[in-house]
Amino acid sequence: MECPKCHHDNSKVVDSRPTKEAIRRRRECLKCHYRFNTYERVEQVPLLVVKRDGTREEFNKDKLLRGIIRAAEKRPITREQMNELANKVEWAIREQTDQEIESEQIGEYIMPLLFELDEVSYIRFASVYRQFQSREMFLKELESMPQTSKEDKGMTDHGLDD
Repeated sequence: MECPKCHHDNSKVVDSRPTKEAIRRRRECLKCHYRFNTYERVEQVPLLVVKRDGTREEFNKDKLLRGIIRAAEKRPITREQMNELANKVEWAIREQTDQEIESEQIGEYIMPLLFELDEVSYIRFASVYRQFQSREMFLKELESMPQTSKEDKGMTDHGLDD
């Protein structure tokens, strides 16, 4: 690593610390003993998403997050939960492949995780992802959802059915 002060091309690492997005290295020039920081990041190979029409575009986690935000609009899901969901999906995708993935597969990663957070958001997402064209398609999706009781979700009916 070249010293920013004397431009000597040899330095030693004095300290390394991980940060959220990189590894911070404290270095010392072996010639002038000037200390400086460098940051190292893992270079990710661009992941391509194959869309329904066959076109390809680079994977964009922000676009994924926008879809989750739209589905969860006015629902009791925090921004932190949405970010965590987007991160989980990205990690799952990158574990599966480092080159290309079909957009349908991304939806299949999102749906069960979104269902765990909020059933209404799940249905909203499914309606776009599965391109519901009729009431029958919507009802079929509702019928295929796993049955959960209000108690399983930590809710009670507070006597509303009396």
